[in-house]
Amino acid sequence: MQFLKNPLFKKYLKYFVITISSLIILSLLLFIAVYAGIFGPLPNKVQLAAISNQEASQVISTDSIIIGKYFSQNRTNITWDQVPDHLKNALIATEDKRFFTHKGYDIQSYFRVFFKSVLMGDNKGGGSTLTQQLVKNLYGRSNFSILSLPVNKVKEIIIAARIESQFTKEELLLLYLNSVPFGENLYGVETASHRYFNKSTSKLKVEESAVLVGLLKANTTFNPRLNPKNSLERRNMVLDLMEKQAYLTVKEADSLQKLPLKLNYENITLEAPAGYFVHQIKQKTLTLLENIKDENGKKFDLEIDGLKIYTTLNMQIQKMATDGIHKHLAEMQKVLDKELQNRNFKKEWLAKLKAQGNLTEKDKEKRNIEVFDWKGLATKKMNKIDSLWHYYKMLNAAVLITNPKNGAIITWIGGNDFRKLPFDMVQSHRQIASAFKPILYATAFENDFEPCNYLENEEKIYSEYKNWAPKNFDHKFTQDSTVALWYSLTHSMNLPTVDLYFKVGRQKLLNTCNKLNFPKIKDDAPSMALGTLDLSLVEIVGTYGAFANKGQTTEPVMIDKITDANGKVLYKREAAEFEKVFSVKTSQMITAILQKAINQGTGTKIRNQYGIRADLAGKTGTAQSYTDAWFIAYTPNIVIGTWVGASTPDVHFYSGQGSGSSLALPIVGNVLRGIENDSKLRKQFLAPFSIPYYIYDDMQCDPYHQKGIGGFFRRLFN
Repeated sequence: MQFLKNPLFKKYLKYFVITISSLIILSLLLFIAVYAGIFGPLPNKVQLAAISNQEASQVISTDSIIIGKYFSQNRTNITWDQVPDHLKNALIATEDKRFFTHKGYDIQSYFRVFFKSVLMGDNKGGGSTLTQQLVKNLYGRSNFSILSLPVNKVKEIIIAARIESQFTKEELLLLYLNSVPFGENLYGVETASHRYFNKSTSKLKVEESAVLVGLLKANTTFNPRLNPKNSLERRNMVLDLMEKQAYLTVKEADSLQKLPLKLNYENITLEAPAGYFVHQIKQKTLTLLENIKDENGKKFDLEIDGLKIYTTLNMQIQKMATDGIHKHLAEMQKVLDKELQNRNFKKEWLAKLKAQGNLTEKDKEKRNIEVFDWKGLATKKMNKIDSLWHYYKMLNAAVLITNPKNGAIITWIGGNDFRKLPFDMVQSHRQIASAFKPILYATAFENDFEPCNYLENEEKIYSEYKNWAPKNFDHKFTQDSTVALWYSLTHSMNLPTVDLYFKVGRQKLLNTCNKLNFPKIKDDAPSMALGTLDLSLVEIVGTYGAFANKGQTTEPVMIDKITDANGKVLYKREAAEFEKVFSVKTSQMITAILQKAINQGTGTKIRNQYGIRADLAGKTGTAQSYTDAWFIAYTPNIVIGTWVGASTPDVHFYSGQGSGSSLALPIVGNVLRGIENDSKLRKQFLAPFSIPYYIYDDMQCDPYHQKGIGGFFRRLFN
C-alpha cells in the first residue's frame, strides 16, 4: 500500500477525481440546460402521444399490385400482427438486447461505451437503445457546433424516457420498424421488404429478416444489391447474435448461415412499369382531393398521408402490352435502321442540325450516357449528337386498352420508357389514317345508307381541291364496276371512301366528329375522309368503344376508389354516364363489317399469324408515307388501341413494313394471345358479339357491281 503515500499517485488521483467530478457536474448542467429547453423545445406528452409516421400513398392495380407511390419519404406502415417473430428477435439481438428491460436508456451500455471508447480508445458503438434510435429517426439531430453530439444524445435520452411512458414496448418496436431508414430513400421495413425481396414483411424468411436488420448498421456498406459480399457477412453475424440470445439453436443458425444471399429486387420508382399511367393518376387524385377533407376539416396530403388509390389498370395485361412492344419493335427498329441507312438519312439529318448552328465542339466529346434501348436502360459511350440521333430515329409505341361498358382504363402505355421519354403519346395527336374510315361509314349508316349500296372505284382528279388525286393503297381501281360499301370498308379502299364522303356530305361528317369531341377541323379538304386529320389514342379508342357498346360512349376513368391509411373510403367512382353517339343498328353494322376486316380484310394477321380465335372486330390505319401506324381491335368488353411511329413524321419506313398491319397489329396480337391463353381474362374480356342475323344478311351482296348493260345481264343470269 506504499503507492498510496506516493506524492505522484496522489497528484494523479487528485486530477482524476477533479476530472470525473467536472464531467459529472458538466453533464448535470448540460442535462438541466437541455431539459429546460435552452437548446430547443422538447416534445411534451401530448405531442408524443400523437406521433404518427409520414407514409407514402400507394397506387394499386386491379390485380392488387403496387404500381406507384407518391411520397416525401418512401414509407409504408404495417401493424404489429404483420411483423414476424424472427424479425423482432433479429432486431433486438442485434441492436438492443435489453430492450424489454430498460426504460428508454441503457446505463450498462453507457458504462461500456465510456470505458471502451473513451478510456480504452476502442470505439465500437454509441450505446443508443432502440428507443433512442427511434427518437433520432422521428426528430433528427440539430447542429450545436462542438456541443452537437452531447446535446443531441441528452435530448434523445430525455425524449426516450418520455416516449417509453406513452407507449408499450410493442408499440415502440412497431414505430421503430415503420420509421427506420434502409437506404435508397426507403423508410420502414415494409418498403425495404418489397424493394429487396418483393414481398410483404409478414412473409419474410428468417435469413431475409437478418439481411434487413444487418442493413441498419450502414445502409450503403451492407446494401445487398450494391455490396452482396458485405451483406452476406453481416447477415451471418446477425444470425450468430440471434443464436447467442437463444432465438435460434446452434443447428438452425449454422444451417441458415450456409444459405446463399437471394434477392428479388424490385424498384417501381426506377422501373416505372406503369409510369405514364401513375403520372396521370397523380394529377387526377390531386384534383379529387381538393374537395375531400378529414374529420378535422384538414385537407389530405398525397405525399405523407398514406392514401391507397385503387385504379382500373390491370397489371397483367399492361405487362403483356409492354412485352409485345419491346419484342416487336426491337426487330422492327433494325429494319427501319437499314432503310434509313440505305437512304443516307442520317447525313441529311446531320446537315440540318449543323445548319441550325446549335452544335459546338464540346458536343462531339464522348462520355458515358444512360439511354433507353430495346433491352432496357443501358450506359453507352456517346456524344450529344449520337444521343440526339439515337432518340430521333427510334420507333415509339403507345397502347391504350379500355372497357367500353364502363370506360375503365385497363392499360395505358404512353411511350417506350417514362423515365427517359416522359412525353405521353397516348394523348399525342398524330395522323389517324384509315382508322378514321369507320367514322365516315357510321355517319353514312346514320343517314340511311346500307352495306349493299355501291360506290365508285375510279381514279379522279379534284381540280377544286388543288388537283387532289387519291389512289387506293394497292393502286388498283375499276372503271366498269362499283364496290359494295361493306367490301370497301373491309378492305380499307380509298377511292370508294372518297365517293362516300361526297355522297354523305361534309357537314354530316363534321357533326359526327363534334359528337365524338374531336379537335375542331378547320380546313375543308375532302382528304379527311381518308384520315388526314390528327387524333389521339384516347379519342379513337373512345370512338371504337361506342361501336363496341351499342353506340354509346363514356368518359375514360382511371380510379375506382381512394381510401385513407386506415381503409376509410374517401372517394368511390360513380356509375358511368353514357352519351348516345350512334344508333344500335349503326354500331352493329360497323362491327359486322370490321369483323370481316379481321377475318378476310386488312386485319387477317390476327387470325393467321397470332391464331386468335375470339370474336373480334378491328381496323388498321396507315398514314401517308408510313409516318404513323395504327391498329384498333375490340370485343363487347375490351377495346385495344395501338399507335407506332417515330417522334417526328420525318422518320418513317419506305416500305410496307411501316403499315398498320405490319407495325401496330403485332402488338395487339401479342396482348390478345395472352388474354386468350388465360382462362380468367378470356372469360372477362373476350365475350362474343350479340349481333342479330339480319345485320349479317344485309351484307349478302356481291363485292363488285358491274356498270351498264353488262352488269344488267350478269345480274339477270345470276
